[in-house]
Amino acid sequence: MTAFPQGDPAAFGDGAPRMIRTVIVDDEPPALDELAWLLSRFPDIEVVAKAESGDEAVELIGRMRPDLVFLDIEMPDKNGFQVLRELMVRGRPPLVVFATAFDEHAIRAFEQNTVDYILKPISLERIGKTIERVRDLLARPSGREASERLESLLAKVGLVPEGGAGIVRIPVEDTGRNVLLSPKEILLFSHQDRRVVAHTAESVYPCSPELSLDRLEERLAGFNFFRANRAELINLKFVRSYAPWHSGKYVVTMRHREAMEIALSKSRVRDFKAALGI
Repeated sequence: MTAFPQGDPAAFGDGAPRMIRTVIVDDEPPALDELAWLLSRFPDIEVVAKAESGDEAVELIGRMRPDLVFLDIEMPDKNGFQVLRELMVRGRPPLVVFATAFDEHAIRAFEQNTVDYILKPISLERIGKTIERVRDLLARPSGREASERLESLLAKVGLVPEGGAGIVRIPVEDTGRNVLLSPKEILLFSHQDRRVVAHTAESVYPCSPELSLDRLEERLAGFNFFRANRAELINLKFVRSYAPWHSGKYVVTMRHREAMEIALSKSRVRDFKAALGI
């Protein structure tokens, strides 16, 4: 990453300071307060909102339309990458600086050339370098290049926005070979003999051993997959029909050569209908 020299906060092209409207996101209130205090040392940074969760961040950023977001990566409801994915889906995301206590995530963000990453605990000197980079980027004409970098990052962590340019493939095994399936080919994932398997229109393939349903659900968040129950993750594009079953549960029939029927947990019925726009 290029380190920009620290300079006058008011040194913009027209001679007047440009206020950089900023949203800060962290699930720990003390960390939010510390970051807000550090940012208050920069006259051109205006903190317009604080969010303590991923969901709150998406709502606030969509409403406030800031220039800059300081985004924590590790949050319990949505992590920073998932928040970024939702912002990309909505279009014209702000500049994003990742804040994290974990080197692994920071390096991942750095390698994809996002605005910047900051390791916690955050120092005034370190955040000053980040603000310099932000000023420089805001002074440039915006273009497709920045969006492509963000899409590349999301693709790397398996969270590509709908219509995004990144490529996500699911590794499966087929007669001793590793085969990469597109999410669009997969009807559903299920547990079979203590292994997650992928069902396509033609066959059933064991997934790589490290792929759990939880991990697949997170990775395929932008591809219309829905967790029907603890043991099955279905592709909503292949749902043929659904109907009440018993004890508040529903049964979902998939478009498949065998017309597979999937039990939909009672607790998931409302979310299922919402995902289908019903």
